[in-house]
Amino acid sequence: MNLGLEGRTAVVTGGSSGIGLATTRALLAEGADVAICGRNAERLERATSLLGAEFASRRVLAVRCDVTREADVAAFARDVAAWRPQVDILVNNAGEGRMSTFADTTDEQWRVELDLKFFSQIYPVRAFKPLIEKSDAAAILAVNSLLALQPEPYMVCTSAARAGIQSLVKSLSKEFAPKIRVNSVLLGLIDSGQWERRFQSRPDKTQSRTQWMAELAAGKHIPMGRLGDPAEVARAIVFLVSPAASFITGATLEISGGVSRHI
Repeated sequence: MNLGLEGRTAVVTGGSSGIGLATTRALLAEGADVAICGRNAERLERATSLLGAEFASRRVLAVRCDVTREADVAAFARDVAAWRPQVDILVNNAGEGRMSTFADTTDEQWRVELDLKFFSQIYPVRAFKPLIEKSDAAAILAVNSLLALQPEPYMVCTSAARAGIQSLVKSLSKEFAPKIRVNSVLLGLIDSGQWERRFQSRPDKTQSRTQWMAELAAGKHIPMGRLGDPAEVARAIVFLVSPAASFITGATLEISGGVSRHI
């Protein structure tokens, strides 16, 4: 299937690692040029070097940016505007989960988590909308979590924030139609940096990564028996933001290996 991404321009926030990097690579493979941002300069430089070796370096723009800072995002948008005349795709992918219950989450932690989850979506949409409106195949996608529909008590503030993002996506899909499509993906457990850190801190150091992951998947009751791969998420994202999905807006695609319990 030709997804119609040749010559398109995409922006991926949090594009220097994990799902963001996998999505960037998949978009480049389909012929799109991609601008990425991230907070960590070293990680961003590594990603740029990796992508430049695999694809033409002129097709990638990397900018250090904290998506919770409006001035940073505005500067990122200006850099992209100087690089390409329009943006066809915005993938908002930033922020990890906070593990805490209601009893042990402070007011400040609530504020930090809500600020990260909401404004990592709001600021990029606001900054890039003028560029996206120039496209004849405009699409915005929010990378979200299954916690939005299936909250966990040990991730109380993240679950609440994720649910709010789903409401935002639905609202934007109505307000921006028919010019801009807005969709989301809801992720289950995906093998990324945070799981690697948890593996490194495992109590039983004799346990291999494969064994640890299999045990984790069994404990989380994932029917597929494993965690997802970032590339699997990326392929779904690339389809949803492509012209091939031109009649899909306000939709949510679950990528969880079947772990959800809701209907």
